[in-house]
Amino acid sequence: MAKSMKLAGLKSVENAHDESVWTATWVPATNSRPPLLLTGSLDETVKLWRPDELELVRTNTGHCLGVVSVAAHPSGVIAASASLDSLVRVFDIDTNATIATLEAPPSEVWQMQFDPKGTTLAVAGGGSASIKLWDTATWRLVSTLSVPRPEGPKPSDKSSSKKFVLSVAWSPDGRRLACGSIDGTISIFDVPRAKFLHHLEGHYMPVRSLVFSPEPDGRKLYSASDDGHVHVYDAEGKAIIGAMSGHSSWVLSVDVSPDGEAIATGSSDKTVRLWDFKMRAAIQTMSNHTDQVWAVAFRPGGGGRLASVSDDKSISLYHCS
Repeated sequence: MAKSMKLAGLKSVENAHDESVWTATWVPATNSRPPLLLTGSLDETVKLWRPDELELVRTNTGHCLGVVSVAAHPSGVIAASASLDSLVRVFDIDTNATIATLEAPPSEVWQMQFDPKGTTLAVAGGGSASIKLWDTATWRLVSTLSVPRPEGPKPSDKSSSKKFVLSVAWSPDGRRLACGSIDGTISIFDVPRAKFLHHLEGHYMPVRSLVFSPEPDGRKLYSASDDGHVHVYDAEGKAIIGAMSGHSSWVLSVDVSPDGEAIATGSSDKTVRLWDFKMRAAIQTMSNHTDQVWAVAFRPGGGGRLASVSDDKSISLYHCS
């Protein structure tokens, strides 16, 4: 039987931000520098950190409310930050020059992610119940993918608020997009045809984080929900493959290791957990944080690293072996 992954704490930075740290992602390495960790906070700043020492490279200001999402372009050259002010700022990683400011009123901005080829930025549109797609060559809004309302007997049903879109994830081939809503529904879209395909059912509370497994067929989708469960779906076949539980509270974030073998989650129970999907179980619990863990992120490529960020204002970095 294959050996399961293990986490070991490498470095923690207390008071990495002045307020809760809500979001984190890795910026891929370029020819001239290593990968960097990008974090966003309620303190309205975005920070870049050099591993493994978590040495602060730069602090970006410019948002006038808390930063809810950060996303890095696959080239490692540019990134985007989104705030509760509903603005997305696209910037150059090395110079911090603003490349574009994206706005699509009346849409809010929640999670966002660049597609694997880097041609499109997908932004979860909150109460607009849609995903906005921005072309990264022109920074024009090229498509709005709307989550269909369920047909129900009660027209008074405030279904639009239930379809509030929180999370978004691209499939590895960039042909599918998944989004998670406040009511627990996950919607799958065919991006080239700009067409809604189907819902994935099973969660009954907000789905705040989604990630596709990196396998080339790209069908396996992991979801994290406030219901305390991590689900694994066949995104094409509409089937739930597995459900895993172990956190004692909301699961706020899920990520999958670059080899697809392990899953990490962060929760409002203040822990980071490592899961083995084949065993359908948590194999390790890390209790570095003293408050809810908003994001976990595996470093892309080799050299096994996982980062986590929390309401306790700290960042933790782990070695994965």
